[in-house]
Amino acid sequence: MLRRLPRAPAPPRPPPTAAARSLGTAVPLAHVVLEGRRDRPPLVLLHGLFGSHGNFQTVAKTLVRRGSGKVLTVDARNHGGSPHSPEMTYEAMSLDVQHLLSRLGIAKCILLGHSMGGKTAMTLALQRPDLVERLISVDIGPSSTAPVSEFSAYISAMKEVKVPAGLSRSAARQLADDQLQPVVKLPQLRQFLLTNLVEAEGRYVWRVNLEAISRHLEDIMNFPVFHKPYPGPTLFLGGSDSPYISSRDYPEIQRLFPKAEIQYIKGAGHIVHQDKFEEFITAVLNFLPQV
Repeated sequence: MLRRLPRAPAPPRPPPTAAARSLGTAVPLAHVVLEGRRDRPPLVLLHGLFGSHGNFQTVAKTLVRRGSGKVLTVDARNHGGSPHSPEMTYEAMSLDVQHLLSRLGIAKCILLGHSMGGKTAMTLALQRPDLVERLISVDIGPSSTAPVSEFSAYISAMKEVKVPAGLSRSAARQLADDQLQPVVKLPQLRQFLLTNLVEAEGRYVWRVNLEAISRHLEDIMNFPVFHKPYPGPTLFLGGSDSPYISSRDYPEIQRLFPKAEIQYIKGAGHIVHQDKFEEFITAVLNFLPQV
């Protein structure tokens, strides 16, 4: 199901906000590069909250195999192999990606982000449209999302997990799973969170920065205020069984992304690329510039 929204008039450009003037310091993001066709623009894939670049590895390999440009899968700050930082705003995460593009000599890219990564991608496109040829936001719009309290409970449960040293990885995960179960009811969600349980110096720890995420949960669930729209082609790719892109979001999507298309993949929930992999790949390839 595809909807093309009518174009909205662009409002006048505002002066830089205080947040834009004080973004802090970018962190060097851990990333993996898969080489693709040199005559096509590079794709940068940004994962969601509690995820890592590995969430998009199969997607990246498939896109390259089917003729895309090179693909970067990136770990957000405080996630995966990227450095920890007390800051966890979308402005800060956007700055990280801007610095990565500069470091790799990428003048323009296609940005694809899921959930939190989608909001980072939207922020970057709205701040620096010159860097973004086109934009794909997977199952997230430019608005508030899940209640902070829900994720706050998950983080509290993760902080309470106690795993003794010396256990095998499978035994450690099973023990942590048992401890999370009273709060995190969905088995799939527990398994996703447990991808962050790693062994370091003989003990099991969470590789995500729970303190920074907890402190900035409200920032992560909300979206920064922008006035000037992103003028490039944009695809909002949602799951039909997910509530994260609804008709309530359409006016704000239209205002900030006047060239937006909204497409829903039937039978997919929030993790669209996992629930309906082939349909997701087809939708992305169809949206890429045709050479």
